[in-house]
Amino acid sequence: MSTLDPNDIEAKKDALIWSARRCFDLGLQTNAGGNLSVRLSAADAIVIKPSGVGFAECTRDNLQVVHLDGTIEPSSFKPSKDLDFHLNLYRIRSDINAIVHCHSPWATGFASAGLEIPCLTVQTIEKIGRMPLIPLSSNGGPQTEVEITPVFKDPSIRAAVLANHGTIGVGPTLTKAQYLAEIIEETAHIAFVRDTLMAAHGKTAADLPQYGTAMEAKAARQAS
Repeated sequence: MSTLDPNDIEAKKDALIWSARRCFDLGLQTNAGGNLSVRLSAADAIVIKPSGVGFAECTRDNLQVVHLDGTIEPSSFKPSKDLDFHLNLYRIRSDINAIVHCHSPWATGFASAGLEIPCLTVQTIEKIGRMPLIPLSSNGGPQTEVEITPVFKDPSIRAAVLANHGTIGVGPTLTKAQYLAEIIEETAHIAFVRDTLMAAHGKTAADLPQYGTAMEAKAARQAS
């Protein structure tokens, strides 16, 4: 196992506490569900929220340090039920340095209806591109690394929705993964409002953006 740097651990714990509190304050996660983690800079290990600890209760003392080989540094808390899929994503994607997994209500509503959230805003096209819907495990239980890892082997995937469960946002930093978690929930809310208004006004189709930025659209025009 690689040597741990206490300063690195402290900084990553503080970043995770900030992200967890932001998720809680925005209503992306209540109670002790969901999870988030961040890769350490100086070791093959992560900081992750343990089981039974709410996003609003994360502290330097209760966050766990886990090596990518699965070894858990001494802790009085139970490891997260989602630990295996977090570790697997870090192992297969060197570009992933943070994971935010929430049970945010609008997105989970789409997931529970078996609907993939459409990328219907220019921001979602630019920042995410597509949010695959990952089905429940073969026995009807929550998704594990068996269902989640194959989806994220595609390096273009930065977000996914878990059927009847929640969402996953990944990124090169915890802040960027956090922002994706927010965009997923915002997009689900917008999609619901759009679909409700379209139904009320008898509309069956609406335009969708093809590009996420004006620069991309301009480049496409010039190439045609």
